[in-house]
Amino acid sequence: VFTDGITNKLVGCFHEDSPEDVVLVRVYGHKTDLLIDRNAETRNIQLLHAAGYAPRLYATFKNGLAYEYVPGVILNTTSCRDPEIYPLVARMMALMHKVQSSNDVPKEPSVWLKIQQFLDIIPQRFDNPKKQARFVELIPPKSKLEEEYAMMKKELSSLGSPLVFCHNDLLLANVIYNSQKRTVTFIDYEYSNINYQAFDIGNHFAEFAGVSEVDYSAYPSPEFQRQWLRVYLETYHSESSEAKDCNSVSEQDIDRLYVHVNKFALASHYLWAVWALIQAEHSTIDFDFLGYADIRLKEYFAKKDQMLSLTVDNL
Repeated sequence: VFTDGITNKLVGCFHEDSPEDVVLVRVYGHKTDLLIDRNAETRNIQLLHAAGYAPRLYATFKNGLAYEYVPGVILNTTSCRDPEIYPLVARMMALMHKVQSSNDVPKEPSVWLKIQQFLDIIPQRFDNPKKQARFVELIPPKSKLEEEYAMMKKELSSLGSPLVFCHNDLLLANVIYNSQKRTVTFIDYEYSNINYQAFDIGNHFAEFAGVSEVDYSAYPSPEFQRQWLRVYLETYHSESSEAKDCNSVSEQDIDRLYVHVNKFALASHYLWAVWALIQAEHSTIDFDFLGYADIRLKEYFAKKDQMLSLTVDNL
């Protein structure tokens, strides 16, 4: 049984005589159908497996699926900065962003669709008195959340970030590093869809802070981000999947993407805050979702003015 996830329950199955040959069975979390389009998830896994970037899907059933085990270790708040590992992540994200989505994938940014979907169903109150008291104390009223969303959507939509096929949930536990092969594999494509390029990267950078013990002082420095973004752009702008060097990437290209990424990190904080509010009402997993929503919203408001004022000219 794997215990890292905070959305679903995951079990590895194998024969005693071949423990290395594992099939993963994921059982969907309670009421997660409110959050996730499971048909789209199946389509995403098949699309990315065909491109060579995702594990094989073996079977689906009413409340879960079975898929190929990927050997390796998940990233943590230290290894995500490792100079041997982070370029692999940057290149893999660039390759995924170059995948041509199937015709039935909506060609509009999913971040706004998801946020609106979540806002429509966030709890208004909790039956548990202690949880309700914390909810009132920690979480702004829905009218304030809607006001922030309208402002943020207007600001970020105007940036012109390219629409690409995104993972949309690249927290550290969704990156598997194989030290023998020196490869990374992304897993858990529940939220994958067409989205802004800068959201996927900004979301990943926000996850450097961790999940169970969140520390936003671990958000990557401008210097680290620029190194990461250079590797990403070298692959994204290359015709080859093996790009290691590309003279077409300018400092101006990096500046522009840096600005977009840090602005879209705000959307990441906001999205997962409203997601956590819904989980606080429905999830049976032992995790403080209300506290997590509070942490993400606090970081959103703490960084909002700084990130929205970023321009290429004031770097």
